[in-house]
Amino acid sequence: MRALQRALLVLCFAFAPGRGEGGERSDWSSLARFLVTLKEYIMKQYGAEFLGTFWLVLGGCGSAVLAAAFPGLGIGFAGVALAFGLTVLTMAYAIGHISGCHLNPAVSIGLWAGGRFPAKQLLPYIIAQVLGAIVAGGVLYVIASGQAGFDVSKGFASNGYGAHSPGGYS
Repeated sequence: MRALQRALLVLCFAFAPGRGEGGERSDWSSLARFLVTLKEYIMKQYGAEFLGTFWLVLGGCGSAVLAAAFPGLGIGFAGVALAFGLTVLTMAYAIGHISGCHLNPAVSIGLWAGGRFPAKQLLPYIIAQVLGAIVAGGVLYVIASGQAGFDVSKGFASNGYGAHSPGGYS
């Protein structure tokens, strides 16, 4: 956000009456170039959130779908937790400087409610995150459905109540 504020400050000075750097007059083509750059920066944020949420669902939920089992455990509860933690860590380093690495609509809404995130970016962030999760879920389905004996009705890494509870809890 500070980068955006600095860019707007530079814009104000660049288009103030008078001469620009090097003595040439400021013109509207410079403003147009700046606005295109600003739009590309904002689109990078949404793309980063899409990619980050895709990675989180693919890595975290993928570990639960493909490598964990209950009660046999596979990689176990700790393995699934570690997979989620490592995917968040990798995305924090990869996209944190671009979008803030929210990866979850609840985080974006919480930041907005706390006054730390602009309302105008909330809906596009949520859309990017939901789309990233849906695409990753589709990729997981394609991968898992290739396994012999796969049946989505038996639960697709589900947890919950009754028949879909891993331990049969009701």
